[in-house]
Amino acid sequence: MPMLADLVDAVIGVDTHRDTHQVELAAPNGAPIATCSIPNTSAGHAQLLTWIGEHAPGSRIAASIEGTRSYGRGLARTLTTAGLTVIECEQPNRKARRGKGKSDQIDAHLAVLAALQQPADRLPTPRADGDREALRILLCARNELATAATANTNRLRALLRDGDDHDRALARGRLSETTLHELARRNSPRNATREHVVRYAEIRRLAHALNTHRRELKNNAAQLDDIVNDVAPALISQPGIGAVTAAQVIVSFSHVGRCHNEAAFAKLAGTSPLEASSGRTTRHRLNRNGDRALNSAIHTIALTRMRCCPTTRAYTARRIAEGKTTREVRRCLKRYIARQLYRCLTNTMATPEPTDRPKAA
Repeated sequence: MPMLADLVDAVIGVDTHRDTHQVELAAPNGAPIATCSIPNTSAGHAQLLTWIGEHAPGSRIAASIEGTRSYGRGLARTLTTAGLTVIECEQPNRKARRGKGKSDQIDAHLAVLAALQQPADRLPTPRADGDREALRILLCARNELATAATANTNRLRALLRDGDDHDRALARGRLSETTLHELARRNSPRNATREHVVRYAEIRRLAHALNTHRRELKNNAAQLDDIVNDVAPALISQPGIGAVTAAQVIVSFSHVGRCHNEAAFAKLAGTSPLEASSGRTTRHRLNRNGDRALNSAIHTIALTRMRCCPTTRAYTARRIAEGKTTREVRRCLKRYIARQLYRCLTNTMATPEPTDRPKAA
C-alpha cells in the first residue's frame, strides 16, 4: 500500500488561526523547503497559490490543513478549487508535541509529518459542503430552539404552579397549542397586585415564545425532511429513522469515501465493541469515543426499534433469553444499525466528483 509520501512532490502544512495562517512547504521526506505566513483573507489565499507555484519542486502537491471546518475553511476551499489534494489534519496531541515545544511553525511542520504518514488510499478528506452543510446548520438551529423551548416550558410551569387551582392543573398537564394560545391572551385580573401583574405578563410572554418555538421547530423538521429525501431517500424509509436522526447521520457521514469501510464508520459513531473482560467474565462494551451526536442519533434509532419494530423486539427477547442484559442487547443493535446506515448511505448517496489526487509518475 503506497503512502502519500510516495506519490507527491511536496506537502504543505498549515496551522490556521483567525487572522493569519502559518504555512510550511516540505519535501516528501519531511525536510522543510520554505515557510511563510499569510493573512486569512481571499487575497492571502491567492497569495499562497502564487507562493506555492514559485517554491514547489513539482505539480503533485498535497495540503494538510488544521481546522478545515473552522478558521481553515476558506483556505481549504481555495486549494481544493485550485486542484490540490486537501487533507484534514487533527491538532497535535501531547505525545506528538513531546520534546518539540509549541509554536505556529512547529504546528505547521507537524501537519506536514501527519500527512506524510497517511496511506494514499485512506486520506482524511475534509467534510463536504452543499446539502450536508445545510443540514448541519439546520441541526444547530434545532438544538438551540429545543434548548430554549425546554427552558421556557420549565419557567412557564413554575409560574403556573404558584397560581390558583386552575393554573396548577395546567402546570401538571400538557401545554397544548390551545392552552398556550389561551395563556398568551390572558389578562391580569382587576385590582391585581404588582406581583400578579408581572406574573401574568411573564406567562403571556413565555406562552407566546413557546408557540413561536414550536412553529420554528416544525418548519425546521420540514426543511430537514426535504433535504434528507433529496440526499438519501432510502435512509428515511428505514424503521426507527426520522428526519432529525437521518440528518445527523448524513452530516457525520459527510460523503462517500470519508470512512473507508463500515468498521471505520462504527468507530466514528462510537458503536464499535471494545473488550471489557476480566477473570471468568467475557464481555464487550461500546466505544465511548467518536462523534457523540452521531452516537446519540443511533441510540435514538435503537430505542425506537426496540419499542416499535416487531423484528427488533423479537431479537431483543431472544438475546435476553440467552442471558444478555438489555444494555448488551442495545450495544449489539447499535453496532448493527451503524453497519446498516453505512451500507445504505454508500449505496444511495452520489459519489462526489473526483479530485486530482497525486498519482505515481
